[in-house]
Amino acid sequence: MDHFLYRNGALHAEDVPLSDIAVAVGTPFYVYSAATLTRHYSLFTEALSPLPHLVCFAIKSLSNIAVLKLLGDLGAGMDVVSQGEYLRAKAAGVPGERIVFSGVGKTAAEMRLALEGGIRQFNVESEPELEALSAVATSMGLQAPITIRVNPDVDAKTHEKIATGKKENKFGIPISRAAEVYALAARLPGLRVVGIDVHIGSQLTELAPFEEAYTKVAALTETLRAAGHSIERLDLGGGLGIPYERSNTAPPLPIEYGAMIKRVLGPLGCEIEIEPGRLISGNSGLLVTKVIYNKAGEDRDFLIVDAAMNDLLRPSMYGAHHDIVPVIEPAPASPRQVYDVVGPVCETGDTFAKARALTELGADDLIAFRSAGAYGAVMASEYNTRPLVPEVLVKGDQFAVIRHRPTYEEILARDRIPEWL
Repeated sequence: MDHFLYRNGALHAEDVPLSDIAVAVGTPFYVYSAATLTRHYSLFTEALSPLPHLVCFAIKSLSNIAVLKLLGDLGAGMDVVSQGEYLRAKAAGVPGERIVFSGVGKTAAEMRLALEGGIRQFNVESEPELEALSAVATSMGLQAPITIRVNPDVDAKTHEKIATGKKENKFGIPISRAAEVYALAARLPGLRVVGIDVHIGSQLTELAPFEEAYTKVAALTETLRAAGHSIERLDLGGGLGIPYERSNTAPPLPIEYGAMIKRVLGPLGCEIEIEPGRLISGNSGLLVTKVIYNKAGEDRDFLIVDAAMNDLLRPSMYGAHHDIVPVIEPAPASPRQVYDVVGPVCETGDTFAKARALTELGADDLIAFRSAGAYGAVMASEYNTRPLVPEVLVKGDQFAVIRHRPTYEEILARDRIPEWL
């Protein structure tokens, strides 16, 4: 469920007509619903209760500081994978004890920053990282709280570019070697083991891969405890998918996911951490764009819009589907036409949809790409010197620009011509 509905013939974000936002900020733009973000976060906290738990929002899915503040004020933790994301979480007012630092390539500078600013734990991914983190923490007279990310060699049955839990993926240490790696962590002076971390991929549409991985984690917990390690927390990652195509079978609900976690891991008495991103942010956002031209081709018609692959990369990068809807509600009997929906960038890959049946559309009509809140604005670029599009947050009948569209002067001013040219 989201809060983008037709009302009086026009698509609204909560109580705000999208056409009003288009007039105020121009197109294209991203718009997020505060009510949808709040509801989706709440679904996870309710699903895990009464287990002790922390829901850490995966910042990589949507990193605007206003969104992070909204979620942080609700009690969310943050899952960060870079120094920049850590600084965004702190700027949003999230305390260090609710920030988890993940990622395979943490630098010594990032480790030091997080130890200075406060951190709940580092999710460590390799033996060299263990040694590097211990050295940094020891030099500061500290012990770094850690989990070790294990790779359970489970097929998440998702797109190959977002699968992370198979043995050929770069993430974590093989679960078969976990005992020896935890023994190394226990010997290193700058580390304090607090738990286990696992994350098998993104956009999972069934629970079986999660359960297979979590069952292996449960067995590992018992093994490590028997060896004398204190396993207080289980960080289960994220990955629960969303229905990008409304006509398809919906992925499992958070309450079903939570019930499985309670059944498989509840008896261990651990605090549960999860790191959802897409399911909180995905359906909370739209990308709104305007038709430039309706171009007739030899064997197809092209709908050319003012958004492009640099604004929403997922279709070009993953072949991803986004439902596309007109901002003005069509009459039930409105004629339909089949289009390739494309942007103005000079790449054939700048294609959002092929052979998509839509209401007949023409120049200046507004359309919206649904489920664009996750991995939309965060993956955008200024390719072709196209300004990053604005982000807008709606709450009830209010809206605010939470990232402005840079001017061309601002873009050009970042470049420097050396004196010798």
